[in-house]
Amino acid sequence: MPTLRQSLANPTRFMEFSAWVLPWIAAAAGVLLTIGLFMSFTAPPDYQQGHAAKIMFVHVPSAWLSMFGYALVAFSSFGLLVFRHPLADVSAKAAAPIGAVFTLLCLLTGSLWGKPMWGAFWVWDPRLTSVLILFLLYIGLIALRSSIEDETLAAKLTAVLSLVGIVILPVIKFSVEWNSLHQPASVMRLGAPTIHPSLLWPLLVMAIAMSVLFLALYLKAMRNEVLRRRLKALRAYQVRASVALARQPAG
Repeated sequence: MPTLRQSLANPTRFMEFSAWVLPWIAAAAGVLLTIGLFMSFTAPPDYQQGHAAKIMFVHVPSAWLSMFGYALVAFSSFGLLVFRHPLADVSAKAAAPIGAVFTLLCLLTGSLWGKPMWGAFWVWDPRLTSVLILFLLYIGLIALRSSIEDETLAAKLTAVLSLVGIVILPVIKFSVEWNSLHQPASVMRLGAPTIHPSLLWPLLVMAIAMSVLFLALYLKAMRNEVLRRRLKALRAYQVRASVALARQPAG
């Protein structure tokens, strides 16, 4: 009997499973976002940064998901190049634009947070610069794929680029230790978090909510890509059938 992983490797079974689970995930994302935003707006101001610190409730989960999204693209690319997984390229293509949006959201909210804290919307800080490079990598992957008409070649080239670019993730992780203005990790760290529970809980709820939202968008994008490829294959089949019919001798 096939395992769940083997079943989902079949595009037809994936479409059946995702059609069933996607509405529930989308509904969960909506509920969790509502709760998380309520907790964020009602959380007390930080004792040093005041209400400006509440930007972290969107900024920090966006930063986590920007790196997770790229890791997902690279993992999917590895599955394509090494294991020839039937849905690997679909996964990589679906995750890249979503990861790019969360990376842009991270940069924008970071700039809004940086203005009252640092006196500038942007500084060429190691953390900010490395996240900007991550965003440019996302854009490069999307642009490279769209510039090549041969989908098989585009999939292989973007897979190679994503695997080469994965070195940016440890750079982002450890960039705060390189004479950076950005504060060090306060949640994802060895030892207990350094954030007060009144701010930590809204942050965790928002992180879960935005992660579920990422999953919903990701599954929807994968479904759209599978349908697009099926439609393209159907049209190609119809064209070949029409050509073959036209070549048949009359009578």
